[in-house]
Amino acid sequence: MPLDATIARVTEAIEERSAARRASYLDRMRRAADEGPRRAHLTCGNQAHAYAASGADKDALAGGRAPNLGIVTAYNDMLSAHQPFERFPDLIREAARASGGTAQVAGGVPAMCDGITQGQVGMELSLFSRDVIALAAGVALSHNTFDAAVYLGVCDKIVPGLVIAAATFGYIPGIFLPAGPMTSGLPNDEKSKVRQKFATGEIGRDELMKAEMASYHGPGTCTFYGTANTNQMLMEFMGLHLPGASFVNPNTPLRDALTTTGAQRALEITKLGNDYRPVCDVLDAKAFVNGIVGLMATGGSTNLVLHLPAMARAAGIVLELEDFDAISNVTPLMAKVYPNGLADVNHFHAAGGLQYMMAELLDAGLLHEDVTTVAGDGLRHYTQEPKLTDGEVTYREAARETQNDRILRPAADPFQPTGGLAQLDGNLGHGIMKVSAVERERHVIEAPVRVFQDQEAVKAAFKAGEFTSDTVVVVRFQGPSANGMPELHGLTPTLAVMQDRGLKVALVTDGRMSGASGKVPAAIHVCPEAAHGGPLAKLRDGDVVRVDATAGTLSCLAPDFDSRTPVTADLADNDHGVGRELFEAFRQNVGLASNGAAVVV
Repeated sequence: MPLDATIARVTEAIEERSAARRASYLDRMRRAADEGPRRAHLTCGNQAHAYAASGADKDALAGGRAPNLGIVTAYNDMLSAHQPFERFPDLIREAARASGGTAQVAGGVPAMCDGITQGQVGMELSLFSRDVIALAAGVALSHNTFDAAVYLGVCDKIVPGLVIAAATFGYIPGIFLPAGPMTSGLPNDEKSKVRQKFATGEIGRDELMKAEMASYHGPGTCTFYGTANTNQMLMEFMGLHLPGASFVNPNTPLRDALTTTGAQRALEITKLGNDYRPVCDVLDAKAFVNGIVGLMATGGSTNLVLHLPAMARAAGIVLELEDFDAISNVTPLMAKVYPNGLADVNHFHAAGGLQYMMAELLDAGLLHEDVTTVAGDGLRHYTQEPKLTDGEVTYREAARETQNDRILRPAADPFQPTGGLAQLDGNLGHGIMKVSAVERERHVIEAPVRVFQDQEAVKAAFKAGEFTSDTVVVVRFQGPSANGMPELHGLTPTLAVMQDRGLKVALVTDGRMSGASGKVPAAIHVCPEAAHGGPLAKLRDGDVVRVDATAGTLSCLAPDFDSRTPVTADLADNDHGVGRELFEAFRQNVGLASNGAAVVV
């Protein structure tokens, strides 16, 4: 099947607008690579410091002939998704030695959990943690002693931050090694019902806590299809994982074998060998287009519409919202995974998972096959699934039929013909909506607005019984410059209850939701943000707003709207508490949400 015309056109447009930036980036990467193995440029004193605690590996390191892996890890034992990484450095070092190489933990990066900080002050640091992670990984790799890197990270901001660093150090190869999802617990739809009952006062906190603990119950990534699991999908679609690595559960023989194989593969693709595959060659325009196709086909997290442009900029690629919209319009939604279905990622993986989906999309001409990946040349490598044979990872062609068409469907017979995201544009600015979880009859909402400046005020109004008619809820001054652009996922149960009561409801905000944004239409990432005088700052209670995901518009219908003066807000309380003081420089210098809301790229 020839490449789809829209995919080809979007790719060409990205390449053209990125040409100068990409050429400059690749020139820097080539010159850095031409300097040869990094350790060759260290003095004896430099090297002695680098190898002092390396024990039996000292001679191999000092000789400079064996490749050395730098391990950049997001390990901590508080977060379930990252706790399994505790064992990974030992597995990687052992694999490296067995293959004639060495490995060292180059450094750690922070890993915060949006699930813990939802509705809390700490959420205002969440998006900025991505840039901190990139900086921390840059510090780790700056020791300049590594021939390749392996990146250990899973969750929301961690993988994008690590990709930004990997692209910045793009002259060395890099492989991402995931930890995998936790085993299935309380079904997500049951957990959602419990949350809604708590929101309406039908149950107490003890029953809510019981349900939450039954859902998040062990090591591994949360099993709904939020940002963390969308990240894992992207690493396969973009060629930075081993094929089939994303959704194998932690602490299983296959998971450990994939970690070992990943370390061995990282050693094989250094400049010291015959199959040099630097990250700069993997992360080209085609890889990012493939990633966006995967995002749309799976109904992935809206957070990646922020992260992908920032990741791309680090590799000299310029993405625009129009690219996401155009790709969404031709990409079929092939998966139903919570929140846009009842299945979790373990069910998705069992139904055929990414290998089935990538084979279907390749056959439909919706993916670039001619790409460089860590597994080899061509994306067809990723239609194969890993198996454990005598303790070793082997690959075989994955099943070409879905094992459950209520979860995963072929590209020719999808759940819907277009992808999971829609771009919105109008006199209220531009933003996005995740439509894959929203019933089609709710894709257009026209109603009077209620304007709020934080999500707690929305909840208070709900508890006071103030929402009795169709309403567009506007939560403004939630953008990156205002308060770090926290997720407003805490509003989901409240808005869902309003909708279930028969009201037409939508959310409009310059803040974020997440991959768990749910069934209520939400126009998010609205840009320019209110703190910059954006159109949301002109809205008044009672204005009629039309949120139209079908036409792709976001408009206030008040006749005098354009002539109004934007209101300002007192944001002084956002400057302090729970570390917010440390991030003032980020709030002052962050870029637009439409460009990735980044500071370092």
